[in-house]
Formats: sequence, structure tokens, C-alpha cells
Amino acid sequence: MRSLRRPGLAGLRTVPLPALRRAALACGFCAGSDDVPAGVEALLRQAVQRLGERDTLGLAAARSFGLVPGGRGAAAQDRRKAAALVYGVSTETFRKRQEGQVLDQLAEAVLALCRESGRRAAGRVGDRAPASPASPAAARGPARARGDQAPPTRIETTLADAPAPFVLHVSPVDLLRNIDILVSSENVYLEMARTFGPTLSGALRRAGAVRDAAGQLVDDVLADELAAWVREHGRPGLPVRPGTVAATSSGAMRAHGIRRVYHAAVAVPFADRDGYEVAPGDIARAVREAFALARAEREAFDPPLSSICFPLMGAGRARLAPEVSASWIGWAVHEELLRDPDWTVHMVVKNRTTAEAIADLDPPRPDPDGA
Repeated sequence: MRSLRRPGLAGLRTVPLPALRRAALACGFCAGSDDVPAGVEALLRQAVQRLGERDTLGLAAARSFGLVPGGRGAAAQDRRKAAALVYGVSTETFRKRQEGQVLDQLAEAVLALCRESGRRAAGRVGDRAPASPASPAAARGPARARGDQAPPTRIETTLADAPAPFVLHVSPVDLLRNIDILVSSENVYLEMARTFGPTLSGALRRAGAVRDAAGQLVDDVLADELAAWVREHGRPGLPVRPGTVAATSSGAMRAHGIRRVYHAAVAVPFADRDGYEVAPGDIARAVREAFALARAEREAFDPPLSSICFPLMGAGRARLAPEVSASWIGWAVHEELLRDPDWTVHMVVKNRTTAEAIADLDPPRPDPDGA
């Protein structure tokens, strides 16, 4: 960490970082030497999320390494100054007192990610048994704050005071089962995220890919089909209208009862800095287009398509408040169900904390179907 602090993200390809490179490989953020720099960056971003992007430690760590919009090319002293401002101290005081703790805690977060990856590879989930769902206090306690400490949960609820009923899944998206259509949030260039990234788009791309017995990628199904859609519609290198929805197959997820993936183009890149903007109205438009596409495709499948699952569009890198995203999705779904009520509507969120922010939840129960 200390070796990387001065060069920052710009030094990922030139600075020897054997331990971080091994960690990125071990955690599955990269597959080989060519994408190790991007994998290390993804690993660091995930570690910052673990510390808490709005927590003092997480925010200072992100600024120290240039993991914030506009920070990638910042000089080392400017990044240190930005990190010192988090604590409200001078740059020199931060260097002598807080910086060591920030680097140590970021390293601990990386090691924790490596341990969790090792447990998943060994067929174990989480680092402790989940709390009993019989106790509401235990269910709502700190042990439920992170999605990796509880099994997938499915809850019948309404969201953000919207009138439409949902089946809410607190689960990684790749653990969903037996839902006809999964909706993915994409940028307006319809370019899926990399498979080693922590985004929903990257997770779906990873889950839909076909691999050989050794785990090597042999068919990047979703990304290839989406690129073909872009070419067919004459948009290579050009943005589509926000709210546009493109359909692909589900690739390897077909074995788990997922039949289609709808890619909703809602994230518009900022022109002057890193990051994306998502307008609530574009979320509603994407919901309408998703239902229109689903109705058009419904009878082409046997049995016909009947269920669709939405993520919290815009609540990731675009930082739209989860309750805002949920309320717009809920409103748009309600409008669609008034016209065509023969759909079961699902929503998926990563963790209990987010679920509680958008719905009035009872104590959770494990989902017997896996998600």
C-alpha cells in the first residue's frame, strides 16, 4: 500500500506490486497479467467499499489513492491533502498520525477479501453462521448489515410507498433462480462492466459466461450478444437514448431458470470527470421499455415469460439514493401492471441495510429456492 500511495492509480502498470497483484488474482478481479492493473484497481475499490465509502477511513483511503472522480491523475501531495481534509487536519499532521492507520485498514480490508474468496472457493459461505431469523432484534442487528453474512432472503413487500407489490430479494444477483427476465443497468453506450468488477453488470456478465472444465472463459455470451445488438442498430461507439432496453439471452444462467437479460441504458457518463449520472425519469422510461419488450417476447417462449426482476438502477456508481430509485421503479411498475397485471415483479438488492432503506421489512427468512 505504501509503495502505491505516491504513484497512485497511474502507477499500477509500472510499479512492482507483487502482493496486490497476487491478491487481485486470488479474489478473481483479473484473469492474467494483461488485466492485473485493472484488477488491482477493482480490488482497491472493493476494499474501500468494505471500509465504507462515506466512512472517514474509506473516504480518506479513496482520496489517498485517487479512487474518487477527478483523482486518478492528481499528484501525490494533492491526494494526501484531500485525504487530510477528511479528518480536518493539516497535511503534515495527517502524514504523521492518520495516514498509517488508513493504509493499514485498507490492507486489512484487502486481506479480508482474500480470505472470503478462499472460503468461497472451498465451498463455504461467510465467516460465521448467520444469526437466527427467529429474533427480530438479531435480524436487524449489525451482523445483518453486510449481504455476505446472511443467506439470500426473499420478502413480499412494497417499496418506498409505491403501490405495486414486489418480491424483494436480498441476494447477489448471480444467486437468483427461476426468474424469466433479469434487468441489468448499463451505460448509454451499452458496454457491460468487466467481469472482475463489483457492479451488477459485471456480475451478470460473469454469471452468463460459458467456461470450460478448468474455469477458463470460452464464450462471453452476454457481452458478445449485446455488442451484436449495438452493431445491428448502427450505434458502435455512439450512445443510445437513455432508457433504451436491449435484450440478450441469459447464457450459462439458463441452467438456473433465468431465460433473458434486458440491458437498460440509464447511466450517462459525465463529460468532465469520472462517473455517471442517472435521471429518475430515465429509470421510469427503462421500466416501460422493459415491459414493452417483455410483452413482445412473451409468447415466443414455452412456457410464456411471466416474471421480471429489476435492480436499483442508478444507486451504484451514479450514487442515486436507493429510495429514490425504488420509488421511481415502483411507480413505473404500478403503471405497467394496471395495463397488464399478469406479471410477477421482483427486485434485487445486495444487503439488508439497503432493503431496510426502501421497504418496511419483517424479520428475514432464508429463501428455500436459493434466492
